[in-house]
Amino acid sequence: MQLFRTLGLLLLVLFGGQALAASADDLIRPIQEEWAEIKYRQPAKQQPDLYRALAEKTRKLAEANPYSAEVLIWEGIVVSSEAGARGGLGALSLAKEARRLLEESLKLNEGALSGSAYTSLATLYAKAPGWPIAFGDEKRAEELFRKSLSINPSGIDPNFFYGEYLIDDGRVAEGRRHLEAALKAPPRPGRELADQGRRQEIKALLEKTAKDAK
Repeated sequence: MQLFRTLGLLLLVLFGGQALAASADDLIRPIQEEWAEIKYRQPAKQQPDLYRALAEKTRKLAEANPYSAEVLIWEGIVVSSEAGARGGLGALSLAKEARRLLEESLKLNEGALSGSAYTSLATLYAKAPGWPIAFGDEKRAEELFRKSLSINPSGIDPNFFYGEYLIDDGRVAEGRRHLEAALKAPPRPGRELADQGRRQEIKALLEKTAKDAK
């Protein structure tokens, strides 16, 4: 009888963990799909309000699943996307909120979603104004980009955003190498629209910087 109990516990640990992982994927999939629809199919002038509505939806999901790093990451991504879409000084509070959410997700699971929290945090540090206006910090951004790439070296997002950062920093040839690596990234099941849109951004940036690379 003790043997059966032990085996049962082992099966629960093994397959229960898989169920939790699948559950996280199921939780965030609708958010991922709606985010891609907003970013790649909706007019720019409508995006801030659409991101705001999606952020509210994601916040409620996070409240219902307080131990899900994946949901927190996506709340941070949506809030940071709204900040980028709104722009200006009014977006600073949103950027700070996105940073908080992403940092909270790291406390739960640093490797969640292949280190996506590090990629998003790095991008925030790279794009936000520096002190005393906000928290922008190029050195910190580079540290976080390298951390994200150590977790997901072939990923489309870490290579794209780091490549973009390097190009903005004047390191065009190095940045283009990361963009080319991003183009070779394996497709992400269920993220077809996001992958398609990201590849278009990568190709546009490669074309824009072609002369500077010579």
